[in-house]
Amino acid sequence: MPPEKPQWKELYSEVVTGGLCTGCSACVIVCPHDVLKYEDSDGIYKPYHLDIDGGKADCTHGQRGCTLCTRACPRFRDWESEIDIFMHERNRNDDEVSGIYRSLVLARTTDQSLNDIGQDGGVVSSILLYALENDIINGALISTLEGDGTSWKAVPTVATTKEEIIGGAGSRYTYSANPLAYFEAAEKGVDRLALVGMGCQASVPGALSSRKAGKTSKRFVLSIGLLCSKTFNDSIFDELFDATYNIKRESIKKMNIKGVFQIWCHDGSYHEVPLKEAHKWTREGCKSCPDFAAEHADISAGGIGKYSDWTLLVIRTQKGEEIVEDMLAKGLIETKPSTEDPEAVELMNKLSRISRKRWPESASVSVRRHIPVR
Repeated sequence: MPPEKPQWKELYSEVVTGGLCTGCSACVIVCPHDVLKYEDSDGIYKPYHLDIDGGKADCTHGQRGCTLCTRACPRFRDWESEIDIFMHERNRNDDEVSGIYRSLVLARTTDQSLNDIGQDGGVVSSILLYALENDIINGALISTLEGDGTSWKAVPTVATTKEEIIGGAGSRYTYSANPLAYFEAAEKGVDRLALVGMGCQASVPGALSSRKAGKTSKRFVLSIGLLCSKTFNDSIFDELFDATYNIKRESIKKMNIKGVFQIWCHDGSYHEVPLKEAHKWTREGCKSCPDFAAEHADISAGGIGKYSDWTLLVIRTQKGEEIVEDMLAKGLIETKPSTEDPEAVELMNKLSRISRKRWPESASVSVRRHIPVR
């Protein structure tokens, strides 16, 4: 019996319509036949197959042996175990609920201007600038706000300059499929990419590389993951913030989540919105995602814990370790031991356990086998 070659048909039934799709867009960027597109309106955030070449639920190219879309997907079958083994040469232990890592530190940039515009110490922007200025990357796939920013619509962008990286600083809490900016990067000849995104996106380079998904995999050289419990549909701005609190999206200057939605406005006012009120605007793609801690990034980062101007850095790979150590030696960042904020580490592991309970029992058992849900 010939080996199985899963293609779009299996991806469509098991992931896209099977409740596992996070909308990361990895399948779209690797498709060599231009039959996969991406829908990001009305809270959908999912790939779809054009109604040609096999129809919406199948693919004639897949029938002839193309498997790139399934090889790119960081939620297809034994994705977690495959990426763990590729990145770390082993499966995770049962107590590694937040993924495999080398060290944990609290960090922030020493550049006050980055600290002022960034989130929780500006360290992610600082890492990207370091990687760009030291020729590790020549571009980064990030999110920015469309137009003049007043719509608060997050869109995928390739940043190739200091100004563009700084322009993407800050958090949105709505979804942007940052890998989609790969097409723009390819057109511009940007071939050493950093990818910044939540766990679902941070796993994309690992999925591409572990399954040898062609030339696309070779262009991703750095993955920075953002700790994330969920994102929200764009309609939350009008249907909750405006309708209930009279906070119009164009008036918002900055947002953060610290147990509540924190919203700063251009007029100097500050507002808090309870997270429980935002629950019904949770994006569909987040409801089965088991990865809070961006477990397959080179470096994961999150503003959790008691220090509002420091980021918890989860340093997972040798590459991530070398970057952080060199930045520290050059005085670009400052760090302190994570033991100074044990509550942050405890919270990361707690939220990781909660997220893992989302993974359906009917899906790949490897997610549950390596980290028993307790």
